Amino acid sequence: MQSFLSAFESATEALIAVSGALALALALTLVIERAALAWWDARRTRLERLYQPLIAKALEGDDAAQRRLAESPHRHRRLLAELLLFPMHDSRDRTRVDRARRILGRMTPPGLIARYLESWWWWRRAMALRAAGFLQMREYTPRLVAALDDGHAEIRAAALDGLTDSRDPAALGAVVVRLHDETLHRGRRAAVLAAFGPQCVPMLLDLAALDAANRLTYARALAITGTGAARPALSSWTLDARPAVRAAALEALGHTGLDAASTGAVVAALEDPETEVRAAAARALGGDAEPRVADRLAAHLTDSWPVCADAARALRRMGAGGRLLLEQVSARDDLAGNLARQMLWEDAARCRPGSSPPS
Repeated sequence: MQSFLSAFESATEALIAVSGALALALALTLVIERAALAWWDARRTRLERLYQPLIAKALEGDDAAQRRLAESPHRHRRLLAELLLFPMHDSRDRTRVDRARRILGRMTPPGLIARYLESWWWWRRAMALRAAGFLQMREYTPRLVAALDDGHAEIRAAALDGLTDSRDPAALGAVVVRLHDETLHRGRRAAVLAAFGPQCVPMLLDLAALDAANRLTYARALAITGTGAARPALSSWTLDARPAVRAAALEALGHTGLDAASTGAVVAALEDPETEVRAAAARALGGDAEPRVADRLAAHLTDSWPVCADAARALRRMGAGGRLLLEQVSARDDLAGNLARQMLWEDAARCRPGSSPPS
C-alpha cells in the first residue's frame, strides 16, 4: 500500500510539473504572438507614413516618385500593392486609375502574381486576384472565375473585384450564371454587372425566359445593365403576379428609358393595388413630358405617402409641364399642396441658394 501511495504521489508531482510547463509555454506563446503583432502593426504604420506621400505624388504624375516606387525593396511590394489597389476600387478618376495601373505593372515582377496565387496565406491569394484583375492580365481570368467558388469569403470577394476591373468578355457567362449565388457579396455582384454593362443584357433575357422563378433577380440586374432591348420583357413583367417583381421591372424601365409601349405599361401600373408598385411607376415616369402622363401623376398627389412623394418629384423633373401642374396644385391647403410647394421651392433653391423652405 505504501508503495502504491508513493507511486501515486510521484505521478501527481509529474503531472503538476507538466501542467506548469504547458501553462508557461502557453503564456510565452501568447506574449510572443502579441509582440509579433505589435511589431507588425508598428512596421506597417511606419511604412505607410513613408510611402503614402510618395504614392500621392506618383498618382499626380510625378515621374521621380513613380521611379522610386518601381525601385522599392521587394519586401515592401505587397504593402505598396495594397496601398495602390484598394483606393482605386472606388475611384472615378480614370487618369489616376491608369497611373496606378502603370505603377503597379512596373513594380510587380512577372512571376509574383502566379506565386502569390499558390500561397498558403489567403490574403496573398486575395491580393494576387485583385492585382491580376486591376492590371487586366486576362491570362488569369480562369483563375478569377475558379476563385468564385473558393471556400473563403475574402477570396470570393477578391475574385469579384478582379473580374470587375478586368472586364474580360470571356468571364461574362460565369458572372451572369452566378447572379443568384448568395455566397457572393451582393454589392460586388452588382459592381461586376455594372462593369460589363449592356453586354450582359442578351444573356440575362435568355436566362429570364427560362427561369421565371428568379425573375426578380433578373429585373434587378437589368436595372443596372438594361438597355432598350430589355423594354419588351420588362413591360410584360409589370403584369407579374408578384408585387416585388412588378416593382423591380418598373425600376429597370426607369433605368432603360421609356418608349411609347413601355410608357403605357408604366402608366397602367400607377393603378396597381400595391403601394410599392405605384411608387416605382411614379419614379419611372419622371423623365416623360407627355401631358397625359403629367395629369396621371398629378392625380396621385393624394395617394399613399411613398406614391405621392415620388409623383411630386417626377412632376418636378418633367420641366415646364410638370411645374405648371405643381403651381396649380400648390394653392391647395392639403398634403398635395404642401408637396407641390416643396417641389417648387426645391426648383427655386437650385437657382437661389440660401432660400428658406415653404411653411
